[in-house]
Amino acid sequence: MLKVSEILRVKGNTLYTASPDTPINQALETMAEQDIGSLVIMEHGELVGMLTFREIIRHLTRNGGVIGDYTIRSVMDDAPVSVTPNTSADEVQRLMLDKHARYTPVMDGPVLQGVISFYDMAQAIVAAQKFENKMLKAYIRDWPGGREDPEDEKN
Repeated sequence: MLKVSEILRVKGNTLYTASPDTPINQALETMAEQDIGSLVIMEHGELVGMLTFREIIRHLTRNGGVIGDYTIRSVMDDAPVSVTPNTSADEVQRLMLDKHARYTPVMDGPVLQGVISFYDMAQAIVAAQKFENKMLKAYIRDWPGGREDPEDEKN
């Protein structure tokens, strides 16, 4: 069964974090420069929230399209759903769908290990299905009696 730790290993370990007191416009610059859809919000070494484009859009809608002088703390999701490295991919899918979460922090106790996105999950599932398909095709090809012996066809 595919685990979060395997997805993170393939994805890499680059993390983008910010403090809750970071201005929103600075967070947006980081997200745009790095082409990412979320920032993990850390304070004193602990996860305190997530900032995604969803929170930014809500903030802009409430404020007539103006970012203003607000900080991340005023708009972040302060109770993001998180998973552990041992969480199964099936469970992550269920959580992401149930909670409408596109980004999920991966925590090993109090330590942030990474972030799993909905895209990462889709990519991992497609790769796992391709591998399984390849193995099944190889198994069928090697099935005893599954392939005619070319010498038998000549007689």
